[in-house]
Amino acid sequence: MPLPDRFLDELLSRTDIVDLVSESVRLTKKGNSWWGCCPFHSEKTPSFHVVPDRQMYKCFGCGKGGGAINYVMELENLPFRDAVAVLAQRAGMQMPEIGSSSPGARERRNKILEINKQAARAFHRWLNGPEGIRGLSYLQARGLSKGVLVNFGLGFAPDSWNGLITAMAALGYDKRDLLDAGLAVSSKDGRIYDRFRNRVIFPIIDVRGDVIGFGGRVMDDSTPKYLNSPDTPVYNKSRNLFALNRAKTSKAGRVILTEGYMDTISLHQAGFDSAVASLGTALTEEHGQLLSRYFKEAVIAYDSDGAGVAAAQRAIPLLEKAGLKVKVLRMQGAKDPDEFIKARGRDAFAQLLDQSENQVDYRLAQIQKKYDLTDDSQRVAFLQEAALLVSTLPSAVEREIYGGHAAQTAEVSPETMKMEVDRALKSRLRRERKRQERRELSTAQLQPRARTLRYENIRSARAEEGLLRLLMLDPSLVKQMEGITGEEFTSSLLGRAFDRLRGLAEEGLSTQLAVLAEGFSGEEMDHLAQVAAQPESVAHSGRAIEDYISLIRGERLLRGGGADEADLLLAAQRRFQQKKAYMEESK
Repeated sequence: MPLPDRFLDELLSRTDIVDLVSESVRLTKKGNSWWGCCPFHSEKTPSFHVVPDRQMYKCFGCGKGGGAINYVMELENLPFRDAVAVLAQRAGMQMPEIGSSSPGARERRNKILEINKQAARAFHRWLNGPEGIRGLSYLQARGLSKGVLVNFGLGFAPDSWNGLITAMAALGYDKRDLLDAGLAVSSKDGRIYDRFRNRVIFPIIDVRGDVIGFGGRVMDDSTPKYLNSPDTPVYNKSRNLFALNRAKTSKAGRVILTEGYMDTISLHQAGFDSAVASLGTALTEEHGQLLSRYFKEAVIAYDSDGAGVAAAQRAIPLLEKAGLKVKVLRMQGAKDPDEFIKARGRDAFAQLLDQSENQVDYRLAQIQKKYDLTDDSQRVAFLQEAALLVSTLPSAVEREIYGGHAAQTAEVSPETMKMEVDRALKSRLRRERKRQERRELSTAQLQPRARTLRYENIRSARAEEGLLRLLMLDPSLVKQMEGITGEEFTSSLLGRAFDRLRGLAEEGLSTQLAVLAEGFSGEEMDHLAQVAAQPESVAHSGRAIEDYISLIRGERLLRGGGADEADLLLAAQRRFQQKKAYMEESK
């Protein structure tokens, strides 16, 4: 059963789209709207547009768009009802007690979160009990204090096949519940047993403070060294970061990226409270976007071995695309931050952090390692690859400075290097311009981005879009749209949206784009946001409505929509009269 329209109307009236988006995106006001870097894809130049007058957002880069409800759905990866619940809690409203539009989805999510919370308590209790002597000794030997163990909720999984299953059964949860939460595993023969056994446990907590998963580490050299929760309805390793729930409140202004739980915890214990780690996976675009909501600068503090260097190289462009200023920590005499702090102390690490290397110099140094600069042919190859890197820098000043660094390294003149960088830049710009020209020449611009939403009749669809926009801008205009329904539209998507908005307008309720969130897919909402973002004025709405309806019906008649010759003549006569009246009015 759907949520009451009047409840959604009240909720949206209490939710300002600019305030909502500002909680996760840095917005800058330009004219009557706001702009920022899109939270749904990586970009440096803001293309994410928030329009307070229409209570909607639209990204002109990736195409995402919608209202307040869609924004929460996309950002938090939530179904419609859960997103509404988030907004209701934010607005201080009570959710209606009715059936769910996605049966069991919210209940399942809440149940898994509760199971995870109870499991975290059990693991922590075991760490401090007789079962956890070995785990506690291991963590203490790694230099972790009692306070840190408590603050991070660290725990221990006993060396038992069903320790957690038994403990959770006493709380009313069965094996299937633990399978759903990723805390149990089913073997090929159907036997169900604990996923985490004889490991120290690191609870993974999201930015809301919910336990969404776990990481388990062995205390010897056995493999796998780390074991992490699988993806569940509440946990996705590509969209979450370990310790971000604590780091997001840091006043440091920069996030420190490490490779693992222990490095992150050691840094926090030493006072570097902005450290985070990815969760058993390489850094992703989603990670970069998540970090950009809380920080402007990132320092990569990965291990100094080959794998760490390679991971840093992959992370740099992802973080830069998310709009973060990137630096790289280069440690001498230690493999990772934990080892460095133990050997040299907190102050030495703080100094190293302040001296973090600019990512461009770091990448130039990595390119240099590939070539023997005493060999002329390899020196040329180094300069060509370095020029490609430098040519991607956005400003001429940066290109001159870092081109000069590469020139000095290869012992050539800055002027020579500048010529090589300019050549690489012109080549890249030429390729980009050709791609842009191809896009601009494409007639597909008149069509929705998604091929599944293609218009059968573009002329009619444009008029259908116009009726939708006017209805979103002013619900009272529904009185002038009597007689036409979505059935007459050539686009089923636009027809469904029109009928939904018309029904709400007739009840005196809001016709914001956000009210369509429940009955339309994300792909459909993206396109409807594109429609809503187009210019439209209510100044001459009566004339526009007549023109739009006339065009829709005229196109329908021309397609042979069951009309006879008299109908065609009447339609033509009406269009002529409208045009004549408009010309007289314009004199």
